[in-house]
Amino acid sequence: MAEPEHAPTVPRSAPADTGRVRRAELELHVGEMRQLFNAMDPAPFRERDLDPNAEEYIVDWGRETRAGEPLGLVVRLSREPATPENAALLFDAVHGYFRQRAEATRRKLRQLFRVGRVSLVIGLAFLAGAIVLGEFVAGLFGTTSYGGIIQGTFVIGGWVALWRPLEIFLYDWWPIRAEAKLFDRLGEMDVRVLGASPAAAPGAAR
Repeated sequence: MAEPEHAPTVPRSAPADTGRVRRAELELHVGEMRQLFNAMDPAPFRERDLDPNAEEYIVDWGRETRAGEPLGLVVRLSREPATPENAALLFDAVHGYFRQRAEATRRKLRQLFRVGRVSLVIGLAFLAGAIVLGEFVAGLFGTTSYGGIIQGTFVIGGWVALWRPLEIFLYDWWPIRAEAKLFDRLGEMDVRVLGASPAAAPGAAR
């Protein structure tokens, strides 16, 4: 049965020895190079987004490699030959796409920190107000146990208001930073294209 034109890629990964630096290498098998690009994107190939399935697989593979390890991508074409032109086109497209993803992720991180700073100011102001209000209300009840309960309730409410900024500065930022670093590595990886033999290319003599 013939493979659908936009069938999922059949990938394989293996460590590659470049002679001097050992790197992780991912190999993708497709019929034609256009299958690596988003068919819904009207931009020229050099500026087009990658196919979502191909992008997801490349990113998932990159996450499984060691941090700082050089990366390489090999694309094998089964229905068209490799040319210097399409090799350069794919090199520029892959690098440009992941560099844009890295920059977008860093913008997301900067926005998260802005939200965190604003949330921290609001939370501290609310905590201070809750403490003052709790002491005021507790003073109306004198030394009764109700006064202490009410004061404690206000203080707890004030600390709860700090939950969001603490979550941002303790937990939320570092996965986004790691994602940006991964996109940096993918945006610098070596990209090679290996084409079909002339006999396998469309239009070849039978």
